[in-house]
Amino acid sequence: MEIGKYNKLIANRQTVNGFYLVDEKLESVLLPNAYIPIGLKIDDEIEVFIYNDSENRIIATTLKPFVIADQFAALDVKEVTNFGAFLDWGLAKDLLLPYREMAQDVVAGQKVLVYVYLDKISNQLVATTKLNKYIPTELKPDLSIGQEVELKIWDFTSLGTKVIVNGMYSGLLYAQEIFQPLSVGQTVKGYVRKIREDNKIDVALQPAGIDNASNKAFDLVEYLEKNGNFLSLTDSSSPEEISKLLGISKKTFKKAIGMLYRSRQINIEENGIRLISKK
Repeated sequence: MEIGKYNKLIANRQTVNGFYLVDEKLESVLLPNAYIPIGLKIDDEIEVFIYNDSENRIIATTLKPFVIADQFAALDVKEVTNFGAFLDWGLAKDLLLPYREMAQDVVAGQKVLVYVYLDKISNQLVATTKLNKYIPTELKPDLSIGQEVELKIWDFTSLGTKVIVNGMYSGLLYAQEIFQPLSVGQTVKGYVRKIREDNKIDVALQPAGIDNASNKAFDLVEYLEKNGNFLSLTDSSSPEEISKLLGISKKTFKKAIGMLYRSRQINIEENGIRLISKK
């Protein structure tokens, strides 16, 4: 029976408090009445999540936590106490982020990216924001250049944005290639650009070698249609203005505008761009 994981167990006996479930070694755990699905009978197999309750007893639930052991997740800080921070992970008992496991102080209401593991001393699930030691660097990532990957936003540095790639590798989005707002814990699609000698990964939000202007041209038409057919950006608008409003670089913006102008979908006016009405 694995704490912090989903387990398939057998309903062995029923008491006033709930069903006792057993594994193949006949180890048992209580599934309280509040979590018993309708129709559960003796000898039925059921998948449950195993964790410790507020009295440190091992207990089962049919609720689905936001994260399980050995995974990364972005969780909300509910409160900070003398013991550490308590995080909302979707269960009645909040998840503890001990002070010793904080890379930096956290406050209530903040969203933090954590790794969840089973503490061998207390035999309880805890969270940590000291993520580096849970990201393997000794093995070459099983990824290929150009491969589409899942990026979880980790931290912001002077070089760019640190990410966790496919839930296990360390990656970096370079600042000059980011043209959309990102927040800690956010999950976005990305692409592998380079696997470095230290086994860290350079990633990008757009596929390499593909002109993104045509896609952005379609997005721009949609934006114009939703905003009165007018956009108050011009050739002289700053890269920061363009990025803030559209989430793209000025170079891509100019290419997209050129494509729309040549296809007679927009007029370029002194103070902005106007979508040509369809008759």
